[in-house]
Amino acid sequence: MMDIVIRHKREIPSAVKKLLKYYGDKRIFAFDGPMGSGKTTIIKELCRELGASDITSSPTFTIVNEYRRQSGSSLFHIDLYRIRKPEEAFDIGIEEYLTGSSWCFIEWPGIIAGLLPEETVRVTISVGENDERFLRIA
Repeated sequence: MMDIVIRHKREIPSAVKKLLKYYGDKRIFAFDGPMGSGKTTIIKELCRELGASDITSSPTFTIVNEYRRQSGSSLFHIDLYRIRKPEEAFDIGIEEYLTGSSWCFIEWPGIIAGLLPEETVRVTISVGENDERFLRIA
């Protein structure tokens, strides 16, 4: 388990580098936290750090965004906020993302918690009184 504190947005790149340094051999990251806690912002920085060249917006309405790395491989940013039943996650092919070889960054993973592989990096974000972000990684 590891904790990271982000006191200002400018600290996000170094927090992401630290996260990748310790968990970079893992490929599935599940982000949980309240609305507005920074899940999308942190995932965008992870994708940028991993060489994605086409990062656009949150996949809240599309559910899955695929980004291409400079190496040609893919990164997947999955937002399950609008998914109400695990069956809906199967409809988008969640098992393929979880068993494939690409990096997957998942927001709102609670609906598929039982499907996540044991080696999933679980990041819980909380917001402090002074807008700090506290990341608890397990």
